[in-house]
Amino acid sequence: MKLYCYFYGMNELDLKEFLDEKAAYYESVEFIQSDPIQLVHQFNRKEDIEIAGLLIATIAWGNRKSIIQSGEKMLVLMNHSPYEFVLNYCDTPNENKAIHRTFNSTDLDFFIRSLQYIYTSSSLEACFEAAEGPNRMQRRIGSFRQLFLQTPHEKRSEKHLSDPLTNSAAKRLNMYLRWMCRSSVNQVDFGIWTNISPSELYLPLDVHTANVARKLHLLNRKQNDWKALEELMSKLRNMDPNDPVKYDFALFGLGAFEKF
Repeated sequence: MKLYCYFYGMNELDLKEFLDEKAAYYESVEFIQSDPIQLVHQFNRKEDIEIAGLLIATIAWGNRKSIIQSGEKMLVLMNHSPYEFVLNYCDTPNENKAIHRTFNSTDLDFFIRSLQYIYTSSSLEACFEAAEGPNRMQRRIGSFRQLFLQTPHEKRSEKHLSDPLTNSAAKRLNMYLRWMCRSSVNQVDFGIWTNISPSELYLPLDVHTANVARKLHLLNRKQNDWKALEELMSKLRNMDPNDPVKYDFALFGLGAFEKF
């Protein structure tokens, strides 16, 4: 509580310096040790990273230890060779077995089949095609979602692909894009995609980042939706227009680890 009260008297420059320091502290190899991204760091091949990253990001809600356990379960099913598994996949599940919470074997089957179609016709990176004009990132994600859903699937599986065009904050897809597009210099994100600049990225808004942002007066909107994300990103881009999403590490770290 004392720390929270301290920020009432902090000016914009002081706040930027504070968040820069926290972002640098948490964007480190040590961060990986407790984060689901550790599973993706098992791979070096671009396609393995892309596929593992998308699947792990898709189930990234709830307890992080549980996410890691469920993610490892998926990788075992794919023989720890995601790209090879996707290209050679021909099975469909006989029953709906749980993978992670509401994401089950039917959903995984759909994701694998859709990825197979994408890799035999184009690339996963190309699915997030460039979009000009306003709402660019919303339309990038929307384009990916539309293409991904072209593969036959059960309606229930669509809930695992959030749609920012309907005002969803699309937390998991924004996190995935952070992993793929930001620099790998600090050995957390991968930086293997070049079609999206880090300056375009949106923070993966979750309970931790949203609550901390409100306490720091970076966010006023009460709902954790795309409109809230736009409000928050406008403040973060003022702090660092080239890499505003680095503050994800600061806001998440303050909430998850420091209980701010």
